[in-house]
Amino acid sequence: MASTSSTPVILIAAGSAGLGAAAARLFAQNGYRVVVNYSNNVERANQLLDELPGLSSLSKDAAGSGSSSAENFAAIKADLGSREEISRLIRETVERFGRLDVLFSNGGWSRYRGLESIDENCYEEEWDRAFNLNVKAHLWLMQAAKKHLDETGGAFITTASLAGVSHSGSSLAYSVTKAAQIHLVKALAVMAAPNIRVNSVSPGLLLTEWAERFTDEQKEQHRQGTKLKRVVTVEDVADQVLTFARNKGMTGVNVLMDAGFIL
Repeated sequence: MASTSSTPVILIAAGSAGLGAAAARLFAQNGYRVVVNYSNNVERANQLLDELPGLSSLSKDAAGSGSSSAENFAAIKADLGSREEISRLIRETVERFGRLDVLFSNGGWSRYRGLESIDENCYEEEWDRAFNLNVKAHLWLMQAAKKHLDETGGAFITTASLAGVSHSGSSLAYSVTKAAQIHLVKALAVMAAPNIRVNSVSPGLLLTEWAERFTDEQKEQHRQGTKLKRVVTVEDVADQVLTFARNKGMTGVNVLMDAGFIL
């Protein structure tokens, strides 16, 4: 049964680890009810879900009379590679919480191929999967969520990448599809106006599970290559996502967060 609470709700697609989990924690601390989407790792999603009530600034009655603080949070399994699963994810979120104020579309995909060899970057199935998860999935999420975000004057925020701004990243397919994603965000900002704000954040290297493939020397080389002599953290990026959620005057914007690496 849907809640009738006016307390804002954020859905975080690909939200159980890394940047998604950092955003879940931050939004819980700032008075949001939080839905965490995950694809396979139910144990990890539930561990995060167990954390959120203790971080939350909401009272026990924020989700409705007599409810517990744990009921302000949920985890929903859905494959972001499936349009049908995406539609179900949005539907279940709204059925559970009665509204949707922010959709943080944090999903994406890559396979490391480097950027030196054309032949190493010409696997058609990888291009198809990259376009599906780095471009189309964001569009399908926005389409499914639009009527709900219209009602709340909400925000749609995606995680793009430095690789979409500058020729860099794990593969040619990743770099090209991230550039397409940033262009998509600008188009959606026009189409979703005037009620919905659409923005993206583009991190450089984040020290998540993905970065474990790099050596300590490579990570230090990256840090030294930044103007701020630091690696951007998932908490840094989550702060920007919260800013996008709160700020009523920004749409069609891509914020690059690379500590000045490409300057």
